[in-house]
Amino acid sequence: QLQLVESGGGLVQPGGSLKLSCTASSATLSDYPIAWFRQSPGQEREGLGCISSNDRFTYYANSVKGRFTISRDNAKNTVYLQMNNLKPEAPAVYYCAVQKSVMGMCVLVRAPMVGSWGQGTQVTVSS
Repeated sequence: QLQLVESGGGLVQPGGSLKLSCTASSATLSDYPIAWFRQSPGQEREGLGCISSNDRFTYYANSVKGRFTISRDNAKNTVYLQMNNLKPEAPAVYYCAVQKSVMGMCVLVRAPMVGSWGQGTQVTVSS
């Protein structure tokens, strides 16, 4: 079963940057559209954005547009979430997941289209 593994989380100051990684040992990520989500305690999981399998299409939620960037390194079988100008918010666990593809574009859905949610990686933005 496909299992994605997130890493790169930590404590960062407001206005700082952090780069998260999403990898898979049993699948080729370039075969799939991949999205990033985050969830704070007591909150619903929020879709942040996604990248199509051919890298030609990306989508970002309004809350992160202009600050977050999703990219791939196919040689490393890794999808990244570059987060800049981080805002002081409640700590959140960040997850990556396979999403839906429609006419070559990625579409955010509430659950992984393949596999299940991983452990995630925690990000805390605080001074």
